[in-house]
Amino acid sequence: MKLNSLSPAEGSVKNNFRRGRGQGSGGGGTATQGHKGAQSRSGNKRKRGFEGGQMPLQRRVPKFGFKNVNRIDHTGVNLDAIQRIVEAQNLTEITVETLIKSGLASKNDLVKILGRGELKSKVNINVHAFTATAKAAIEAKGGVATEI
Repeated sequence: MKLNSLSPAEGSVKNNFRRGRGQGSGGGGTATQGHKGAQSRSGNKRKRGFEGGQMPLQRRVPKFGFKNVNRIDHTGVNLDAIQRIVEAQNLTEITVETLIKSGLASKNDLVKILGRGELKSKVNINVHAFTATAKAAIEAKGGVATEI
């Protein structure tokens, strides 16, 4: 093999068509752009969603609902999940860091304890929020539910 004999694979290289290079290029007088209209002009760029003047889909479809910009999203963790962590790691106190290490919450999440399941042991929990049933279940077992 020699450097002067190297060539790309057959069909992998295609020459670009050079528009507007005269009659001899095979493109004719319009350089394959067609006659008149926006697409034949230089600098043509259609807006995203433009449908040729027809009312675009995003304006035909009605809007509905309400998005509250002040909503605070919490990641929910149920009591049965906390009971599993307590049994597996033999803990008496649960914090947000504990829940992050166990994979039940992410680093920037606000955590809320939910009331599904049963708590069998006394646990002190320090998180951002509690539901009323979860707080009652924790305090019924002698634990403390502290909001950060």
